[in-house]
Amino acid sequence: MMLAHASMPRASTLAATALIGIPLLALSILALSTQPKLFILSLLNGLTLAALYFLVASGFTLVFGLMRNVNLAHGSLYLMGAYVGYSVGEATGSWLLAVAAGFLFAALAGLLLQVFVLRHMDGQDLRQTMVTIGISIVLADIFLWIWGGDTYQFDPPQWTQFPVPMPIINAYPGYRLLVLLAAVAVGLVLWLFLNRTHIGMMIRAGVDDKRMLSASGVNVQRIFALTFAIGAGLAGAAGVIGGTALSIAPGEDTRYLLASLIVVIVGGMGSISGAAVGALLIGIAETMGMAYAPTYGVVFTFVIMVAVLAFRPQGLMGKKA
Repeated sequence: MMLAHASMPRASTLAATALIGIPLLALSILALSTQPKLFILSLLNGLTLAALYFLVASGFTLVFGLMRNVNLAHGSLYLMGAYVGYSVGEATGSWLLAVAAGFLFAALAGLLLQVFVLRHMDGQDLRQTMVTIGISIVLADIFLWIWGGDTYQFDPPQWTQFPVPMPIINAYPGYRLLVLLAAVAVGLVLWLFLNRTHIGMMIRAGVDDKRMLSASGVNVQRIFALTFAIGAGLAGAAGVIGGTALSIAPGEDTRYLLASLIVVIVGGMGSISGAAVGALLIGIAETMGMAYAPTYGVVFTFVIMVAVLAFRPQGLMGKKA
């Protein structure tokens, strides 16, 4: 009985993977054979977008997936970091200072949000949802008041402006590949932090049994506040990185909040590896849809989400509650 029960999640994972992977593989082979340049360029753009989605969703999966705090103002933290980073970058001329400012400012905002708002609504998902939606609306108006409705874009640092030779497409911007490497590095650091450090073990223990961890003498609220600050800071830093690869404009907060929700749902709540898989699927599906079916491109991400929910409601890498 135990063996049969254990094989059910594995079978559902394989079914969901096959349902998504086989059509994607068939379409990829067809596209590569007919329009190889467009396919490779779209694939690389998809990987870059997936890296950006992961940087935002990795912070979201810490807060929403791991801590079970419903923070629908996460996209506003992304946009806050982008705008603050842009102002600091314009004033100092340093892109690295812009990234640091985006991280620190968003981390501070996230810390205040957790300490003064969400901490007092622990376990009240509906209240957290409504309050954070209200906060995101207020922040969007504040951003519009301070920075206006213009579109901004960072100039990438000089040392990242180099072409990388590629077959068929000749070259690809070095900055975009560095974004991909940064996402891989952040993912590894977060995984090691949660699974190989004392604080990470306390975070996971606190999620499973907060009262028991508190009884052992650990300040659970301080641990959770630190985790929330890290998740918010990652969103802020991603705002600067994304504003360099793409742009900063009103409405980007909603876009990246929705992307983070889909990534966490597809990958699995509380799973860093799941966030990576989800971001990869959603990023590539979005860019391929824009390249080959721009009218219906947005539908592809929701098809992936529906397929995963049908076979693995807890996500591809998630665990049942």
